[in-house]
Amino acid sequence: MWHPRIGLRAKVVLLSLFLLCLPWLGYEYVWEMEKYLRNGQERTLEGTTQALATALHERPKLFHSQASFLTQVEKGRDLYAYPLAGPIQLDGKLQDWDIYRHRFIEYSDEHEIYKVDDGRPLSLSFTHMVGKYGGYLYGFFDVTDPSPVYRGTNSLSIERSDRLMVATQTAAGEFKRYLITPIEDGWISAYELPADPALTRPVTPENRIQGQWRRSPKGYVIELRIPLEMLGSKLGFAVYDVNDRRSGSLEAIVGTSATDDQLKLGTVLVPSPEIEEIIKGMRHNTSRIWVVDKHGRVLAKSGDIRSNSSVWTRDLEEEQDSSLWGEFSRQYLRPLYYRILTQPPRDFIDSLQDSTELTGSHIEKALQGKLGSTWRLTPDSKAVVLAAASPIWIDDKVMGVVIAEETTHGIRTLRNKALEKLFNIILIVMGVGTLSLFIFASNISRRVRRLRDEAELAIDNQGRVRSGITPSRIRDEIGDLSRSFASIVQRLGLYTHYLENMSSRLSHELRTPVAVVRSSLEHLELQGVDENSSKYVARAKEGVSRLSLILNNMSEATRLEQSLAQAERSDFPLRDVVSGCMQGYQMTFPDRKFEVKLPKEPLMINGVPEYIAQLLDKLIANASEFSLDSTAIEVSLGVSGKQALLQVSNMGPLLPENMAEQIFESMVSVRTPQGGEKPHLGLGLYIARLVAEFHHGNIKAVNREDGLGVTVQLRLPLGKSENI
Repeated sequence: MWHPRIGLRAKVVLLSLFLLCLPWLGYEYVWEMEKYLRNGQERTLEGTTQALATALHERPKLFHSQASFLTQVEKGRDLYAYPLAGPIQLDGKLQDWDIYRHRFIEYSDEHEIYKVDDGRPLSLSFTHMVGKYGGYLYGFFDVTDPSPVYRGTNSLSIERSDRLMVATQTAAGEFKRYLITPIEDGWISAYELPADPALTRPVTPENRIQGQWRRSPKGYVIELRIPLEMLGSKLGFAVYDVNDRRSGSLEAIVGTSATDDQLKLGTVLVPSPEIEEIIKGMRHNTSRIWVVDKHGRVLAKSGDIRSNSSVWTRDLEEEQDSSLWGEFSRQYLRPLYYRILTQPPRDFIDSLQDSTELTGSHIEKALQGKLGSTWRLTPDSKAVVLAAASPIWIDDKVMGVVIAEETTHGIRTLRNKALEKLFNIILIVMGVGTLSLFIFASNISRRVRRLRDEAELAIDNQGRVRSGITPSRIRDEIGDLSRSFASIVQRLGLYTHYLENMSSRLSHELRTPVAVVRSSLEHLELQGVDENSSKYVARAKEGVSRLSLILNNMSEATRLEQSLAQAERSDFPLRDVVSGCMQGYQMTFPDRKFEVKLPKEPLMINGVPEYIAQLLDKLIANASEFSLDSTAIEVSLGVSGKQALLQVSNMGPLLPENMAEQIFESMVSVRTPQGGEKPHLGLGLYIARLVAEFHHGNIKAVNREDGLGVTVQLRLPLGKSENI
């Protein structure tokens, strides 16, 4: 009876194509829906920024006080008063500033304002930061000064000691200068100086500036606070260095900016409470609002993108379904779905939470007068944030940007719910199909495993056929493969049996005619032959000898395999066997030089010492044949891990590519055939491998590291006494 043949590939394709189309189509549909939702969210967020920017248009006072009209901001000169988490304790110890260490700025050579001797290196430098809390501007100066000079107790002069100069332009436009110069460590004394830099007197005490001056191992520390009402949009600090108490001469000045001219002052930006008041209503939404000046410095911020609004909270709540299907979905399907889907996290890392300066393509586009938006991934890859930006116009110029940010948690929630409903439908279809595929695949797997096991058991590690393969009667690809394997193994077994018996048969069959030829030649030679005929007799005898040697080599491996199967093992010192053999090689190969390195330990191994000697004979003979004239054969014995390592190295031709393992197979040789040489059947290293395997070791050949020859390495397991 004829049966139609359907291949395994066709069966799997026909069964799987239908199942694969369903989830793909569903996912594509939901993905398109998510793209539309994201586009809608982007347009909505841009509308939010436009509405807030409209409330800030044409209000220059909100920006002028923040020095936003500068064409360029210079780091170190133009200061930013970072919002502080709490008030700073004015003790001069700086522990309260440690959490803001990444905000510190170093002032040294590049901030030098004056130096009395340009040829001498500057020894004055300081670390500085300012911050805002409440109605105060806090700041510190960690000054490096090898020789601090304090003002004398009874000295009326304020210019003969180290000092800190503070200069500002008030909100009313007045130029104010203040000087801090200590008599000793402790609470600082501040004085107001005349606005004219040429005048240093009269001085008026200024008690509103408070702080501590404390000596440190590298100089001194100044920690202070100034009411914001005393400051305007321009501010500068300068540290004056005096090293000679007697002369009081000024050595150097390092500061944020020069303090002798209000035009040279830097600026200070303090987050704007007026702008925060305008946008504070957004703190009840999931959007976070930023207002930055045209340099990207934050003027105000409101809201938190990590808080959930009521809309998203309702979407995240699990719908209660008291039916059996609803309970099954909650208990089993929902956890399964969210191994594939990404559920919006309730918390994630917000790298911009405490930022004081913002950058991005959306901000750059807004500064050019256009709406901009961008998507970014949070550092922990848990959330996607959408940011939109709109420009703030003042006198037809962009003076700032309103930025709104939101996460895509809501969209992801809606997407997940849509996929959940779709997966519920697909799950039923896929369940039936999966069960069918599972049964089908199990049958295939069982048949393939059975064929694999039979193939592994059919041939041993040496390539001998041990058993046959049962051919399958099923008419498909695996059945064809099984029948092909069975036929191949059967033919291979016949051929292997023929090869295994060929050497012994040849040896047995050829010995008699070889003996007849040898005896005939000897008898002919005894009868006497002329000089010309004696040459041919000698050549014939040489050929017979070579033929006898070939027969002996062919039968040597067979005899060794038989003797190894019946050999009795014993513990013996490997060092003594190698040492004794090498002494004999010195006499056997008088034209060869040997370099031998043996350990002091006996290196006990379990096996048969005569076989080890036979193995070493093969290695030395092989090395001698390939070794260059006037070069030494190096033999070394040592310990590598828990094994004895015997190495025989010679200088000569390198191993051909991909022949490092094949040379230890039977009837394999890499010698170039030349007439008149001793015949080689490639059995020497094969015998060496048989002996190594008998002793549970391994043998390999590698090219020397110097590229001048070959090294054969033999590793044998040590006995218990040597296995330390």
